[in-house]
Amino acid sequence: MSCLQAFSFPESVNNTGMHELSIAENLRNLVLETAGKEKLKKVTGINICFGQLVQIVPEIFKFAFEECVRDTIAMGARLDIEIKPVKLECRKCQAEFTISENLFVCVQCGSDNIVIKEGKELFVKSIEGE
Repeated sequence: MSCLQAFSFPESVNNTGMHELSIAENLRNLVLETAGKEKLKKVTGINICFGQLVQIVPEIFKFAFEECVRDTIAMGARLDIEIKPVKLECRKCQAEFTISENLFVCVQCGSDNIVIKEGKELFVKSIEGE
């Protein structure tokens, strides 16, 4: 079994329509291209990371991906999804903090002058196969 690590995932995420499908299609293309380069006969697992701000619904994404890889060497592959929380930094007091709700104000000083440090990621951590 081989395990390929950390591929960047060039996807521009939009908030219109069902973006899970377009991301699943791009993931399929990346997985199949990588499997071909690595001469894999079967893709057995994919580990992917989404920032919370990508706003993926994991169940919808898994369904879309399963449909996209039907009748390919990735059919039936395990898809593990990690959702990274939103991490912010306050420009006023330099506090760093994570949020669980879409409340973009500093938890220390209440400023809305913040920078998003993490939470917009979209990348493949690994592709496993034989």
